[in-house]
Amino acid sequence: MDACAKTPSTPAAPDRLSPGDPGFGRMRLALFAAGLATFALLYSSQALLPAISGDLHVSADQASWTVSAATLALALAVLPLSAVSERYGRCRTMTVSLAVAVAVGLAVPFAPDLGWLVALRAVQGAAIAGIPASAMAYLSEEVRPAALIGTIGLFVAGNSVGGMTGRLLTGWVADGWGWRVALGAVGVLSLVCAIAFRLLLPKARHFTPSAVSPRALARTVGGHLSDPLLRRLYAIGALFMTVFGGVYTVIGYRLVAEPFNLSQSLVGSIFLIYLVGTASSAAAGKLVGRLGRRGALYVAVTTTTAGLLLSLGDSIAAVLVGLVLITAGFFAGHAVASSSVSRAAKTGRAQASALYQATYYVGSSVGGTLGALAFHAAGWTGTVLLGLVAVAGAAGITLYATRKALAERRAEIVARSAQQAGRRTQSNETTQGMRRLAARA
Repeated sequence: MDACAKTPSTPAAPDRLSPGDPGFGRMRLALFAAGLATFALLYSSQALLPAISGDLHVSADQASWTVSAATLALALAVLPLSAVSERYGRCRTMTVSLAVAVAVGLAVPFAPDLGWLVALRAVQGAAIAGIPASAMAYLSEEVRPAALIGTIGLFVAGNSVGGMTGRLLTGWVADGWGWRVALGAVGVLSLVCAIAFRLLLPKARHFTPSAVSPRALARTVGGHLSDPLLRRLYAIGALFMTVFGGVYTVIGYRLVAEPFNLSQSLVGSIFLIYLVGTASSAAAGKLVGRLGRRGALYVAVTTTTAGLLLSLGDSIAAVLVGLVLITAGFFAGHAVASSSVSRAAKTGRAQASALYQATYYVGSSVGGTLGALAFHAAGWTGTVLLGLVAVAGAAGITLYATRKALAERRAEIVARSAQQAGRRTQSNETTQGMRRLAARA
């Protein structure tokens, strides 16, 4: 029987999963493996950009398209593939998408020039697009709301581990055998993850297929884009990813040059910092529980800003601590925003998550390309300035939401006070009327 097949949604069907339930651990491991493979493939060329530039004789902004093409293609394909998942199922969409992405990943090392490399990376990004939005929708349907943020945080943690592992592996392998063998190693790693995902993922128990209608899809997308809360969450995700994409696209070029002069393997080792992102993503649920969604976003903004400023130092210690703070802030902000989208969307959750992923990866493409151009024009300071502008935008949106919420709360208090005053007035009038009737009697 197909492991992705849907169990009929009947009153006897099991309830949504929560920690301790059979299948919950398997589901978390399966999605963790999918997230690991997704980000290992998606950003496989990022740590190799200096090596690709040297071997193919291209500039930093040209080489950055091996990353930006993949993320931009993902942004364009994620919404159509989310609609496919509504018709054919989350599990099947994720399985096919991951299989195609892995197959292309195994072909990428044989690209003869930059043009072919960018084209294959774009195809790979489009294939990967079926995983993130479908995964978010799958979790929102199969997991109890109380456990949703923590579970999505673990999926995001898998993304961070995948991003770290892919960059570490490519950096280490490239030092001995070159960037092409390094990309092939990521393809093999992702193949293992894809097999684990397919074997571990539990059956969908709460998915109901629906027909793919372009008109209905446009109506659903229009409804999501008209929702002010969802629009703010989409913008926050894109702005955080602009910072992250710019920083990690350029950092390799900075560290192989003066005054650091690091080797390719040491540059790859820098991505061990992604472990910080794993921890901050997994802890995002607890942070929201203590501070609320906006409070958690303020913490993420402050942490990211501090990291950007600290990274301007010329010592390797300052740069590393700065990257730690940037990574922690980014992954916390991303986990909060993405999980909030899943909870805010009452219908069309796959499309709501797909729109978030689309804007998020547009932010990655913009950050990678503009970050490389800023680095070419003004060095690392230019890349940091770009990041500060983006994080200021995220802070401004969060501040606007806070003021709006406070104004609505004050309006509710005033309305409640007026209602209570009206009730007291009516009660007094009733009491006085009864006294007059008693006096006449």
